[in-house]
Amino acid sequence: MKKYNKVVLAYSGGLDTSIIIPWLKENYGCEVIAVAADVGQGKELSGLEEKAIKTGASKLYIEDLKDVFADEFIVPTLKANAVYEGKYLLGTSFARPIIAKRLVEIAKAEGADAIAHGCTGKGNDQVRFELAIKAFAPNMDIIAPWRTWEIKSREEEIAYAEARNIPLNITKETNYSKDKNLWHLSHEGLDLEDPANEPDYNKEGFLELGVSPEQAPDKPTYVTISFEKGAPVALNGEKMKTADMIFKLNEIGGANGVGIIDMVENRLVGMKCRGVYETPGGTILYAAHKKLEEICLDRDTMHYKEQVAVKFAELVYYGQWFTPLREALSAFVDSTQQTVTGEVKLKLYKGNIIDAGVTSPYSLYSEEIATFGEDHCYNQADSEGFINLFGLPIKVKAMMEEKTGLK
Repeated sequence: MKKYNKVVLAYSGGLDTSIIIPWLKENYGCEVIAVAADVGQGKELSGLEEKAIKTGASKLYIEDLKDVFADEFIVPTLKANAVYEGKYLLGTSFARPIIAKRLVEIAKAEGADAIAHGCTGKGNDQVRFELAIKAFAPNMDIIAPWRTWEIKSREEEIAYAEARNIPLNITKETNYSKDKNLWHLSHEGLDLEDPANEPDYNKEGFLELGVSPEQAPDKPTYVTISFEKGAPVALNGEKMKTADMIFKLNEIGGANGVGIIDMVENRLVGMKCRGVYETPGGTILYAAHKKLEEICLDRDTMHYKEQVAVKFAELVYYGQWFTPLREALSAFVDSTQQTVTGEVKLKLYKGNIIDAGVTSPYSLYSEEIATFGEDHCYNQADSEGFINLFGLPIKVKAMMEEKTGLK
């Protein structure tokens, strides 16, 4: 193998990256600098530095990226209402580009020869990491052990770790593949690999961000979210940073069984994959934002923006955050959000999010026009001419068919 002097590793302290440190040293003879990005995974960062050093890293960077993640990645995606395949709120997808960008910055500062990551050759994350690396360090070497080493399964990874006395927090019986940040928690593997199996949401320790709808309280919880130009700025009247609001909504939504998704998605690499996602706070924010847009956006803008949302979600899912098209779509989305300001009230009850009221100083809804009672601004007789013109192509076609006997 090619020899490197210094390699920067995207490090989480999980199974994959824990064994990659000794593997890199054994196979490349290099110094390994670990970089852990704090994107809101909480206690997973506890004791990480001691573990990284004991495993063979020369140092560990722990980078606090929570606010940048929330403000520069989550909010633009929320404004777009981007959802992949109608369900997935992109929790892992938009966390990878920000981590990769910081990896490049540290690699350049440290004079590293290469950047390594622990993504599998079957997954989407390898694409997301590497596209972002290419955007900021086009000539940087990238090491992806899962694509080159002899290890073929998580069971073999555990055996590799045990042989080198690397401490792990999992066993062969509990090794779900998980990814956690301030936006979501994903679960893959084990019994979830068979779509016929119902996830055991009530099993102790399975759900981490909340409870199942069955275990949620028998009374509803109300939340009011304030937006300015499409961005969430206050919760229940209290102004707060986006990241702090997401954490708080995770608590509130999780306690009410909100935001649990079970889906089989189409991965970028071609296969279908089944996963369970917990996104309580994000699910609430998406519901609130879409509700506010109902009264703030005109029909044509709303309908076209729905098409843009599909493409935006694909770009995020495919790891194409740092691309001209994503930036152009964000510019379009921002232009639509200039009047998306107001308050949305939601009722949370046993996994459900129920609309409970919306207001905006820029509302396009007019009770005076929409009323079933008498009004003084809408002439119902005008609709006859509108229908005649709007239906003219249909009428002309039908006349032709009558004349020619085509039907």
